Amino acid sequence: MPETHKVMLVDDEESIRKVVEQILVKDGYRVCYASNGEQALRIFKDEKPSLLILDVMLPEMDGFELCRIIRQQSSVPIIMLSAKGDIVDKSVGFKMGADDYVSKPFSPVELSLRIKALLRRTNNCNSCKQTESSPDDVVSLKGLEIDCKRYEIAVRGKKVELTPKEFELLCFMARNPGQVFTREQLFNILWGENYVGDTGTITVFMRKIREKIEVDPARPKYIVTVWGVGYKFCSE
Repeated sequence: MPETHKVMLVDDEESIRKVVEQILVKDGYRVCYASNGEQALRIFKDEKPSLLILDVMLPEMDGFELCRIIRQQSSVPIIMLSAKGDIVDKSVGFKMGADDYVSKPFSPVELSLRIKALLRRTNNCNSCKQTESSPDDVVSLKGLEIDCKRYEIAVRGKKVELTPKEFELLCFMARNPGQVFTREQLFNILWGENYVGDTGTITVFMRKIREKIEVDPARPKYIVTVWGVGYKFCSE
């Protein structure tokens, strides 16, 4: 694991910090901490971590608001931690720009794998941005251009920032135009069949993507809903 990887944990519980630190140090990451949202914003700016782990319940500013603020200035991978495992929390977290969600109590192995997966995608993204894309890597429609290799997207000539998960979902559908996918299929593609979660999060992701690429998100032209089934990408 490259030494440059630094993971920032934002949690006000010392017991959680110790557990997560053991996981991170064992995997070879450098670690920095914050115990509240205001402190986290200052440290994030100074430390420039490769990945963030945010607890939902924080003093002064909750993890959702912190995630929203950070997402406005960075596409750094974000994992949310929470003692609550219901879909309401998860939907809010994904809406604010989180890439993954781990419920407490969590398995150290599971958290380790989630971190590695997000960092691997980010590394692949950064590496691909240094190389030229072939025509097969680019999906172009009127007003929309998706470079699946360089992880770049332009809407009407203007670059748009998507989170890693949002981009993966959009790129997958753009590479399979016209094919209808159920929420279950898309959920498994993003997180894997062994991930325990609610497929309703796909609805949240679709709404966020549409807000960024559609002229009128309420009347989407690129990603359309096939009622009773799922979604498809329109290439016409």
